[in-house]
Amino acid sequence: MESQKQEFMKTKPILPLLLSMAVPMMLSMLIQSLYNIVDSIFVSRLGTDALTAVSLVYPLQNVIVSVAVGIGVGISSVISRHLGAGNRWAADQAATLGMALSVFHSLLFVLVGLFATVPFLKLFTEDSEILDMASQYGTIVLCFSFGSLLQISMEKIFQATGNMIPTMFLLGSGCIINIILDPILIFGWFGIPALGVSGAAIATVIGQIGAFLLYIPVYRRLDIGVTISRSHLSLNWSIIRQIYAVGIPSSVMTTLPSVLISVLNGILMGISDVYVAVLGIYYKLQTFIYMPANGIIQGLRPIVGYNYGAHETKRMFQAIRISLLLTALLMALGMGAALLLPEQILALFDADASLMESGTTALRIISLGFLVSTFSIVYSGTFEALGKGKESLIISLLRQFIITILISWIFSGVFGVDAVWASFPVAEVAAAAAAVALFQREKKRLYQD
Repeated sequence: MESQKQEFMKTKPILPLLLSMAVPMMLSMLIQSLYNIVDSIFVSRLGTDALTAVSLVYPLQNVIVSVAVGIGVGISSVISRHLGAGNRWAADQAATLGMALSVFHSLLFVLVGLFATVPFLKLFTEDSEILDMASQYGTIVLCFSFGSLLQISMEKIFQATGNMIPTMFLLGSGCIINIILDPILIFGWFGIPALGVSGAAIATVIGQIGAFLLYIPVYRRLDIGVTISRSHLSLNWSIIRQIYAVGIPSSVMTTLPSVLISVLNGILMGISDVYVAVLGIYYKLQTFIYMPANGIIQGLRPIVGYNYGAHETKRMFQAIRISLLLTALLMALGMGAALLLPEQILALFDADASLMESGTTALRIISLGFLVSTFSIVYSGTFEALGKGKESLIISLLRQFIITILISWIFSGVFGVDAVWASFPVAEVAAAAAAVALFQREKKRLYQD
């Protein structure tokens, strides 16, 4: 029998429903974006070398988030589709097995942190001071990544059942803990020794672990619509395959920026190490635009998944159209800010003259692709909700990997660093075209079924 708790997914008017699901996640994503920027602002006070060190670790950090978010999206997709189809037992199993998989992934990251951090960083710098700071930061965030992985899995389980308000506050609480601890541990306030970049890493993992621990009493107090229990902890390979069918492509998609940054760092270090810092700043800033957009997608996914499972195709497409409009508005705001106010944005990072000049040009060129990326963002999230990870992966490969790397590698030797920056909007245009084509094909199939 279909759960009455989630029936609002197919009865509430679409715009109010989407806003009620998306706005809390947009706010939480904005808080998380603020945390990312504040973290870099505090680290920048230690000097450009410290900022460069943290930027070099960013790809490894993003791998953690990629795995956590990817598996979380897989869990959410399976839960929402089974709830829409009225299969509560399968939804409960997806939630329970999803948490177990996250524990397993956490153990793998401990091994990566202990044995792969330094070899990875040595690929990009020979500066002993930068390497030392980067390895300290990287080892801490990798070995204590369980907080991030478990927190994000709980977040996606709550989102799959339409419980967006608790996730907003819990995600925000972790970010606030991090922001408070950053200056205390980095600069040594209140009698605590100044730990530098290690302090920034410790503040990060404490915030993540704290957010996860707060989920436990909230889950026990609320009836969120699914149950995580030992009775559901059995090796149901069908559920596991369903989770990974979406989770692996989603993880790969979210990992692509890390691989891209690593490749681009290698190209940029051959031109000037200043450009590595510029790229690091850009990726911190772009989260302030793309994370709120991701909040819309997080609100959209359970609506699409539930209504797909309930065979409410018309409502599903209506939600997608409204999401396109809302995302386009966000992207337009981000593009306008980058084009008109790049100096003011870079001043937040105490940019010196060379960093200011290089960063201003980079932000203005890269931001030209923001608005057109609307199609890629929304349609990629839609495919994930439908359980079609392959299509979503194709879009992301074009958007965040293949085209950007090819253009940067081939043309940077001729046109310099501007070719690297220009590769971003070119990739967004190509990915948007592919996303529209794939979505139209899927739309035709759904109407025929």
